[in-house]
Amino acid sequence: MPEHPNVDVLRRGFAAFATGDLATVGDMFADDAIWHDPGRNRFSGDYEGKAAIFQFFGEFSQDMDSFEQDLHALFADDEHGVALVKVTATRGDDRLETNSALVFHFDDGLATEVWVASTDQYAEDEFWA
Repeated sequence: MPEHPNVDVLRRGFAAFATGDLATVGDMFADDAIWHDPGRNRFSGDYEGKAAIFQFFGEFSQDMDSFEQDLHALFADDEHGVALVKVTATRGDDRLETNSALVFHFDDGLATEVWVASTDQYAEDEFWA
């Protein structure tokens, strides 16, 4: 059974993010996309519009020494996609390891909304404190 095209969108987006290819990452988002980041830390909140999402990505990336996402599985249909990832990040002597699910809403092959869910939001909030 062939893979849904939105699985390929996700795969290319995660691969591009890992290499810092933000132009390709940008190609997967609608201009008015919304990113929902959970928790109670300085990065928690809703980022509305591609520019705000990329500003968040930039601030987020600058505030750590390393960040890796080990992609476990991707699922998608015409309207939704899910990425299951293991996240590892370091900031100085602090280390974060958690599993996350990113839920994407798609419209015509573009991500219009993303919700992030962590298996250990308390650890993420402490890490980003």
